[in-house]
Amino acid sequence: MSVSAEPDGTDAPRALLTLYDEALPVVYGYFVRRCGDRGTAEDLTSETFLAAMDAARKEAPPPMTVPWLLGVARHKLADHYRRRHDRFSIPVAELPDQPDTSDDWDAELDRIVAESVLAKLPEHHRTVLALRYMDDCSVPECADLIGRTVHATEALLVRARRAFRAHYPQPEGRQP
Repeated sequence: MSVSAEPDGTDAPRALLTLYDEALPVVYGYFVRRCGDRGTAEDLTSETFLAAMDAARKEAPPPMTVPWLLGVARHKLADHYRRRHDRFSIPVAELPDQPDTSDDWDAELDRIVAESVLAKLPEHHRTVLALRYMDDCSVPECADLIGRTVHATEALLVRARRAFRAHYPQPEGRQP
């Protein structure tokens, strides 16, 4: 759903409130998948909607749409990582309370390694890879969400995958 405000900006706050019910789970889900911490995701969701309301009150407000809100969310997430004191540490998944008897260890280990490699990449590479492979967005959807053309997004994905592979540990005896 795309709700747009009048050119004079008088309806932008109302448009944002109309969009809120649809956009809240999308924005919150965006943060939960990237933070892994509900409290941080809730805080960043609040910051996003507060920033959106500030923008809606401007003389020439932007269009109040879910993709625009995700753009605001992306900037809030980048700000969050910039101000973190421990931003150079590599996140590691918590161990389960009860050991799983199935043989999922290899998949779990691959996931942990992939998360640590992803954490080493620049923010724009992490964002496009997460949108494409974690959120299952198509390339045109990724392009729309990050504000690039489809061609530029495809090129960014190529560079991001190359950077990911360069940081991913190779099995013993195999050349990169």
